Amino acid sequence: MAHNSLVAPPVAMSLGKHWIIECYECDRDVIDDPALIEPIMLEAANNAGATVMGSQFHTFEPQGVSGVVIIAESHLTIHTWPEYRYAAVDAFTCGETIDIDRAMDVLRDRFGTEEVILAGDLNRGIMGKNGLERAQAISIRQVDAVQSWRRKYELEDAWGILTSVDVHDCEPHLIRDEETVKRYAVELCEKIEMKRFGETVVVDFGEDERVSGFSLVQLIETSLVSGHFANQSNNAHIDVFSCKFYEPNDEANFTREFFGGRNYTLNVTLRK
Repeated sequence: MAHNSLVAPPVAMSLGKHWIIECYECDRDVIDDPALIEPIMLEAANNAGATVMGSQFHTFEPQGVSGVVIIAESHLTIHTWPEYRYAAVDAFTCGETIDIDRAMDVLRDRFGTEEVILAGDLNRGIMGKNGLERAQAISIRQVDAVQSWRRKYELEDAWGILTSVDVHDCEPHLIRDEETVKRYAVELCEKIEMKRFGETVVVDFGEDERVSGFSLVQLIETSLVSGHFANQSNNAHIDVFSCKFYEPNDEANFTREFFGGRNYTLNVTLRK
C-alpha cells in the first residue's frame, strides 16, 4: 500500500504572512453590494499575483457584507460596515510572490477612497533552529495597541514617532560583525524610506560583560537611528526617532529577520 509522506517545508523565518488592511471613507453603495464587492476582491487577489481557487460572499441585514476569496496561497477576507463607510480586509499567504501593495491599489480605486492603509502585518508559524516555535500569549490590552499607527499619528497630530525594538536571541555572528551592523542601518533606512545623513558610526565598547558589544548611530534627515547589540544575551536594542512617519511594524519585522532573532518586543511613542 502506498503512503503519502508528510514533508516539512524548508526552514524559513515563517510559514506565512498575515496582513491587516483598514479601509476608511469607502463608497457606501459599493461596500454594501456583494455583486460589486466580490469582483473587486477577486481583482485584488489577481492583481497581487495570487492564484484564485474560489470565493463566497454573504449579505447581512440591514446592511453589511462578508466574504472570502480562497487562493492557492491561503485566503483574503472582508467585512464591511456601510453605515461607517468602513471595510476590514485580511490577507493571509504562505507564498513569497504576493504583492499586497497591488491588492491595496485595487481596493483604493474600486472603493473610491485613498484611505486604505496597512494597519499590521504578522509572521505566522515562526520557524526556529529546532522547528516550529510556539507563539507567546499576549493580553487583550496588548492586542488593542496593535492598530494603525499611521491613523493614530494623524489623529493626534503628532510631531514625531519613536519606536523601541528589542530583538531576542539574534544570530551571534551577525551582531558581532561591524560591516553587517553597518549594512543593517543602510538597509533599514531604505526599508522605512528615510534619507541617511552621513555615514553609519559603529563602535565596539563596554567594559561590563553584560552590555559589551557594538553600538550604532545613523543620522537621518528627519532625526536618528541608534542601537546596541549585547554580546552576552545576543539581543539587539534599536531606537528609531523621526518627525516623518514610518510603520513601526515594518521596522520591527525587518530587524528581527535581518538578525535572525527569535522574537521581539515593540514600544511606540508618539512625540508632540
